[in-house]
Amino acid sequence: MRVALVGLGAIGLGAHLPALLRHPSVDVVQLVDPDPVRREAAAGHGIRSAADLDPGGVDGVVLATPPWVTPELVVRYAEAGLFVLAEKPVATSVEAARIYDRLDPEQRRRVQIGLTYRHDPAIRQLKTWIDDGTLGTPVLVRAHIYDEAYSPARREHAYLITRTLEHGSPVVHEGAHVFDWLSHLLGGPPERVYDAWSQRTRPDLPAANLTGARLSYPGGHQALVEFGWFTAALPRCELTFLGDRGLATLDGFTFALRLGTADGEREVRFPGDRTTRCFDLQVRRFVELYDGTRKAGVPSLDDGIAALRTAQLVAGRAG
Repeated sequence: MRVALVGLGAIGLGAHLPALLRHPSVDVVQLVDPDPVRREAAAGHGIRSAADLDPGGVDGVVLATPPWVTPELVVRYAEAGLFVLAEKPVATSVEAARIYDRLDPEQRRRVQIGLTYRHDPAIRQLKTWIDDGTLGTPVLVRAHIYDEAYSPARREHAYLITRTLEHGSPVVHEGAHVFDWLSHLLGGPPERVYDAWSQRTRPDLPAANLTGARLSYPGGHQALVEFGWFTAALPRCELTFLGDRGLATLDGFTFALRLGTADGEREVRFPGDRTTRCFDLQVRRFVELYDGTRKAGVPSLDDGIAALRTAQLVAGRAG
């Protein structure tokens, strides 16, 4: 599979490219970014780089681009007949995501969304514990998603996060992952957002950097979610799943699991680090989409839009 990587920032060069290079059936033939400095930083890989993609020489494209750029590119390349793996979120708003209505069913089928950590075996294990009654039912989920610590010494990082906040609060960006996980684990999208809140820790920030909400899911499951960026110190990043029979805890950075029941407590760890594990599985499924082993992208474009819809609903309720 001849693949081009579009977007040569930290996630592109640090996670997508290594995973593409590790897969034996992938040939990375183009590195694309409009920024000449980023193209120069990627020159050591010995792969042709350019400011624009030449779609004639590739079978698929990986978009490691900002969400305010991604929708137009997904549509352009899907309409050109390419397979597309696009970073989350699929857009910065449901309104911006309406551009995807231009895609016909066959074009949509060839789009896979980079909700990367859905691929982790920890998510599969959690789903087993929920579905087989290990935790009891219903479950109460608490998701504390805190990332992107602020440091005045990290000027480039501060600029990147500030610019991202101009296009929405962390619930839009981190919520893409979390709301996808919860819909996958709890049997479907939320039935109701009961309430939500938001807070800016500094008045100069372009959007609230702390947001939370309470949601209900099919089967009586409930979720309390918090998202936060850009404070000098961060609370613990983890998700807990509590039922009358057990408590499962997912470490938000390593994806190590703990399970506590009446029989005691045990820990479940998976080989390798989370990033390598998940990006490798993501590329494997992208290749399977290309070779016909998979009939549609997993997660799909519809999955990405559904997660964005929930995140936007929470953001709107939070004010």
